[in-house]
Amino acid sequence: MKIVIGIALLVLTFTLQAQKFKSSSSIISFLSETALEDIYGESKKSQSVFVAEDKQIAILMKTNSFIFKNPMMQKHFQEDYMECDKFPKATFNGTIIGDFDVEKDGEYPVTVKGKLMIHGEEKDREVKGTIFVKEGVVSVEAKFAVRVADHKVKVPSVVVKNIAEVVEVSVNITYAPILAKQ
Repeated sequence: MKIVIGIALLVLTFTLQAQKFKSSSSIISFLSETALEDIYGESKKSQSVFVAEDKQIAILMKTNSFIFKNPMMQKHFQEDYMECDKFPKATFNGTIIGDFDVEKDGEYPVTVKGKLMIHGEEKDREVKGTIFVKEGVVSVEAKFAVRVADHKVKVPSVVVKNIAEVVEVSVNITYAPILAKQ
């Protein structure tokens, strides 16, 4: 009887821990489109935790991790716009609304309500996205618009026509389960 109870507790512990995930890979990008110029930046260095049973997600990224094709754009982005030395990270913390099952393959459309903090300014956000589960691998994807002025990012008047007032942000994160320590 003790063996059966021990096995049941072990299975329950693994099942509960299997509902917690950390990012194994990520791509977060943004696109600023204007008639004069398109600006694209991409980061593959965010960190994220996804707790399925609590329907919680948190994302942390260093603002200086965005890479641009043009090194001068990267320099201006880091020094003049994002002020990476003063605001070294951006975060998103939210609650997932919608049904999904991380143990069953499928595409699950969801909405995440939370707080997005960029450039030291935190704003309430509601982001539509999808949770994908395939052969035990869990990933999330979302696209949403961010108004630059909402986060007090200053754009010099000399380049105001080169930078969109609203940029499109894309998020693609793949997760690995956090296993219980033995």
